[in-house]
Amino acid sequence: MDRPRTAPTLRKKVLRRTSLLAAAALVSALTLTVPTANGAPERRPTPVDEPGVTANLWEWNWRSVGRECAVLAKDGYTGVQVAPPQNSLKRTELGNGSDTILHPWWEVYQPVTYDLTSRMGNENQFKKMVSKCREAGVKVYVDAVINHMTGQGHTSYGGVDYTPYHYPDYGPNDFHVKVGACPSSDGGIQDFNNKLQVFKCNLLGLEDLRSETDRVQSQLAAYLNKLIGYGVSGFRVDAAKHIGQDDLDAIYARLNKTKDGVKPYWALEVFGGGPGILSPQAFTTSGDVLGLDGVKQIRDAFKSYPAEPVGSIATLEVFGAGSGLTASNKTLSFVDNHDTERNGDALNYKDGARYVLASEWLLASGYGSPQIFSSFKWDTPDDSPPANSNGLITNADCTSAKWTCDHRNPGTVAMIKWHNYVGNAKRANWYTDDANVIAFSKGSKGWVAFNNGPADTQIHVQTGLPAGSYCDIIHDTNPGAACSISSVVVNSAGFATVNVGSKDAVAFTRADRTNLN
Repeated sequence: MDRPRTAPTLRKKVLRRTSLLAAAALVSALTLTVPTANGAPERRPTPVDEPGVTANLWEWNWRSVGRECAVLAKDGYTGVQVAPPQNSLKRTELGNGSDTILHPWWEVYQPVTYDLTSRMGNENQFKKMVSKCREAGVKVYVDAVINHMTGQGHTSYGGVDYTPYHYPDYGPNDFHVKVGACPSSDGGIQDFNNKLQVFKCNLLGLEDLRSETDRVQSQLAAYLNKLIGYGVSGFRVDAAKHIGQDDLDAIYARLNKTKDGVKPYWALEVFGGGPGILSPQAFTTSGDVLGLDGVKQIRDAFKSYPAEPVGSIATLEVFGAGSGLTASNKTLSFVDNHDTERNGDALNYKDGARYVLASEWLLASGYGSPQIFSSFKWDTPDDSPPANSNGLITNADCTSAKWTCDHRNPGTVAMIKWHNYVGNAKRANWYTDDANVIAFSKGSKGWVAFNNGPADTQIHVQTGLPAGSYCDIIHDTNPGAACSISSVVVNSAGFATVNVGSKDAVAFTRADRTNLN
């Protein structure tokens, strides 16, 4: 999560939030022995199958998510991640200086109570949304803010009045700072390499809960179990790095099974940069982690910052554990999320065709459980989603210029179906010009090429697929029929000559073969 604002002055965010993830269809459970943070073995039920492709409809309201799940199912998504549903801070006045946003997006990351009255809707609307999505075959994953409570304001979207350290669910003894457990001089994290400060001090004004206590764990588990009871399949755990492995494991142990009969999916927001036990790799014993370091590598491959020239996607021949990231089967991967799209760590929708190309590449790469971010357009990093004067978010509309609706991009949707078809087939037949054109197959099931360069390029490559004519699914809208726009001819030796447009891709699978040679 981004480092939040303090009261009374709102400070600029430096950390970021993560997003939670998605789950797969048909998830089964297996009891595995894994080490806890202190090295002792612990047995806990762990989902076996990797989550499928999920959409992060960030800060869409509940009515809009419920309607969109039918579209997600049609396009091959297996899950949807939604914004934090708990009752949160409602700002009634502006801060100082350049702070001119009355209802910034980050209000929802500042909990007041665990009642489900939020900017996105009320409890009944949330329940209906989950039910509609499950009926469509799309699982719901909730962004869970359980590390802290808000440290500013005095009222909430649920109409609850409060003061910091005094909330309906918690009192002063439920916070590390108030019982003297934080070793810093001001109660905040001053050293992000200090274990005690990271786990027990306030993250820039957010009041850090004593998540090691039975009372706090009971409150948190009750909130999460209520969501599971409504049909939620898992959680993206906000600021998980500041909770710590032992407390995360203890909270997870209290969670019920989902309506599918398995323990919930659990994806942890852990930013890199910390040593040892504070690293993302060290948290993989407690759940999957968000691919926050990966977004930087993707950014640098597709676009050098702060200025162009373009990077080199040839570098993506090695990506994942081999390039220093967490293991694929322990990672929720994405090109960007709500934090990284605003702070320069990642590509974002403003990068246009290059952003779409990166999403298509991630889906083809096979790294992690891929998630597609889709939200609203913004001019300043704090901008509110489209909302009324009371801060309540209005319905998402993909015909409006206000919403990005990136999850509907035709090329992205085509690659979701490509991803689902090739499954776990191994990458083969790697090709690159050592600059900005790459191509590869997944076994003999599918082939894809990407061109991040400034000019169209023709390549002659081994596809690994049988001879025949194939529809290019990135550009052809009639799969299964004679190609109406673009086709690729593979010869008897498996080679093809392919034109790949600038900042574009070409892709097909065995299922897209229209005739034999």
